[in-house]
Amino acid sequence: MITLQTVYILAGLMFCAYAFFNLRDKSNARRYVNALFWGIYGITFLFGGELPHFVTGCMAILLAVIAGTGKLGKGKTDNDQPEMVEKREAGAKRFGNKLFIPALLIPVVTLIGTLTLKYTPLVEAKNVTLISLVIGTLVAFIAALIMLRDSPVKAIKAGGQTMDTVGWAAILPQMLAALGALFALAGVGGVVSELVKNIIPLGSPLAIVVAYTFGMALFTMIMGNGFAAFPVMTAGIGLPLIVNQLGGNPAIMGAIGMLSGFCGTLMTPMAANFNIVPAALLELQDKNGVIKAQWKTGVLLLLVNTAFMYLFVFRF
Repeated sequence: MITLQTVYILAGLMFCAYAFFNLRDKSNARRYVNALFWGIYGITFLFGGELPHFVTGCMAILLAVIAGTGKLGKGKTDNDQPEMVEKREAGAKRFGNKLFIPALLIPVVTLIGTLTLKYTPLVEAKNVTLISLVIGTLVAFIAALIMLRDSPVKAIKAGGQTMDTVGWAAILPQMLAALGALFALAGVGGVVSELVKNIIPLGSPLAIVVAYTFGMALFTMIMGNGFAAFPVMTAGIGLPLIVNQLGGNPAIMGAIGMLSGFCGTLMTPMAANFNIVPAALLELQDKNGVIKAQWKTGVLLLLVNTAFMYLFVFRF
């Protein structure tokens, strides 16, 4: 059976490969720091279940220290070589829109796996979606190698170069999700619940729904990640007020609540891996250019999600 641990092992091996390629990259003056960073991150995936929590916590702190000191760097990539650029452009003209096939295979295989594999003994049922996503990624990887007739080692090396460009922001979602869980355990959700009870009319379903969806977006903007906001806002408003007090559907509440949080992701520089890193990769003059281009969409989607929550969460 394919379990979540299998996924973690694959991720750990990938990040350790990035560390290995960094060690061999003499064009990167900070290759040892990069190798240490990705190596530690890979070890947390490979052995996180066996290591004492204290050790894992110290490793997480070390990752934060490395990122905070700004010591990560990057070496030369294939994009720095004119002949490689010409080769890539020629390949793009040759394959055209077929280049989208590997990318489209990921959601297609993920959807098929989510709907079918849960009825088989092949995968761990409670994590079928995540496992299907990994299977879809592997299928896309193999398809790309066959289509482009390229080397898997070269592909993994290029992936490592991309991760070096993104840097510490690549691990930000996982860190913020863990921070959200810590906030929930610390009772922040209870504090939020008491504040809401003192401010909004508890007899108004619309007011409570608005508090939850807009609270998810606002807390996501502060934390930079919807996964960090979800446990706090759901423990404070979603479960006690929408589900327990008003009898709302928890599945609808959770799904639309997360989407509301993602609206906040579109509007905050704290979501660095989504909004600041792309601006850097695209070499935009305005580092907030991505946010300025999409905040209106975020507000519109938040209003739509709030309407959907109010219309459906109490009726199904």
